[in-house]
Amino acid sequence: MCYNYQVEDPAPKVAGRYRYPDTPSRFVPGNQNGFTHPIVPVVTNRHPENVQFYQWGLLPHWAKDNSRQKQTLNARIETIHEKPSFRSSTDNRCLVLATAFYEWQWLDPKGKNKQKFRIWEKNSDLFCFAGLFSDWVDKNSGEVIPTFTILTREAQGIMREIHNNKLRMPVILLPEEEEPWLARTIEIPTIPALEAEKI
Repeated sequence: MCYNYQVEDPAPKVAGRYRYPDTPSRFVPGNQNGFTHPIVPVVTNRHPENVQFYQWGLLPHWAKDNSRQKQTLNARIETIHEKPSFRSSTDNRCLVLATAFYEWQWLDPKGKNKQKFRIWEKNSDLFCFAGLFSDWVDKNSGEVIPTFTILTREAQGIMREIHNNKLRMPVILLPEEEEPWLARTIEIPTIPALEAEKI
C-alpha cells in the first residue's frame, strides 16, 4: 500500500501543465507520511487547470467525524464502487502530484527484516497517482475540509519483487492519461515503467 511518498516543490515542474497558486504554509515539500494526514498538492476534475491542496485520507460527506481517516489513505481500484467510504466519490477524480514513493520489501516470511526502496516513474521528475477526493464538513466547526485517497492496484513488474508481502502498488498515470483520468474516460490506467533504489 502507498502510505509514504515524496513531493518536492512542484511549482517549476508543472509549468505549462497546471496553474500553481501560492503555496499554503501547511504544505511542507519532501516526504509525506499518510498517517499524519498532510496537506499536499492535487489536481481535481472540479478544477482541472489548477493545483489545489487537499488533506490525505478521504472523508466521505456522511462521516460523523474523522476517526476512520487512517483507514482511507488508500482505496483498491477494483472495489471503489462497492466500499461505502469510496462509492460516493467515484466521480470525484484527482491527480496526486509526486516525485517518488516508498515501499518495504520483506526479507523474511514475517517481515521482521525489511529493505526500504525509493521508487519513481522512469524518465520523469514529476508524476501523478490516480486518486479520488471528497469535501467533508466538520460538524463542530463548520469548516469544509477537502480530502483525498490514493488508488492502488495489483502489483506488476518490479513492484511484485519489492512489495512482496501484499503485492499491491499505487495507480500511477502516464502524462497522456492524466486528462482522460480526470474526464472519466479511462477506468484502469496502464502500468508505467518504474525505477527503484535501495535506501
